Amino acid sequence: MSQEEPDLRDFRIFDEIYRTRSISQVASLVQLSQPSVSIRLGRLRKHFGDPLFVRTSTGMQPTPKSEALLPSIRQALQILQSALTPAAGFEPTRSVRVFRIAMTDIGQIVILPKVLNSLQLVAPDVVLEMMSLDRDTPRHLESGNCDLAIAFTAEMQSGFYQQHLYKEHYVCIAAKKHPRIGQKLSKAEFLAERHIEVVSRWTAHRVIELEMQRAGVQRNIVLRVPSFVGLAQIVENTDLLAMVPVHLGSILAKNGNLQVISAPFKVPTYSIKQYWHERYNQDAANRWFRELMVELFAEPRASEL
Repeated sequence: MSQEEPDLRDFRIFDEIYRTRSISQVASLVQLSQPSVSIRLGRLRKHFGDPLFVRTSTGMQPTPKSEALLPSIRQALQILQSALTPAAGFEPTRSVRVFRIAMTDIGQIVILPKVLNSLQLVAPDVVLEMMSLDRDTPRHLESGNCDLAIAFTAEMQSGFYQQHLYKEHYVCIAAKKHPRIGQKLSKAEFLAERHIEVVSRWTAHRVIELEMQRAGVQRNIVLRVPSFVGLAQIVENTDLLAMVPVHLGSILAKNGNLQVISAPFKVPTYSIKQYWHERYNQDAANRWFRELMVELFAEPRASEL
């Protein structure tokens, strides 16, 4: 940009001259000398090919060209001021914001009820829109179409933040009235039973499968399902066993028809995390929702689930 072209301060000076009709007052307001203000006014005059302000007995009066320019210049200054002013904090009690959250079917069972109960108290008009975790989730987080992903996953690449919420591990579930299984389960009993395998890419399914391979555990799989939805009803009404995350197992067992049993082999723990894109790391609404998740689920409070 050449020195003859006007810059932002020139337009602020234009606005102040229009308001005060005085170059000396403007010089004090913008902390410049009167000659410097006159030089900047001269730059505007040359750029627009018009005197813009003419000295009269009542001060610096605007020309018709100034009157025509004023609305556009003030609008531009207001837009810039809005952009430079720190954003107001998020007010959950007044917000009607829609938060789009990606999570697994396990998350919807384990996490969602507690979140909804909390929102009813602190942000009653906020709406949640659930999204399935899939290969497009990172792209949705990046674009802003999704605010947050909650899961066990190692598939987020660079540009994403992650935060640990709570630890999880797998347990075995069986019907409370199972004819052969009691409160304890030996490895031999485990191997002798028939099993349901839940195959879901965005869960820790592979973690438990690899651990069973290391332990030499070969299950007799008679049913494979793509999600945990409906699993409780199947296990309750058959003699099949299934491996599920412990928090899910505890919830499913509350109806009294299922029992949760420790696995007869070592099971690893893994971390449930929340993920978000760096584009929205400083967004007030997103930050508030992430803090709510930490308040509700971060350890040691995770044991309350």
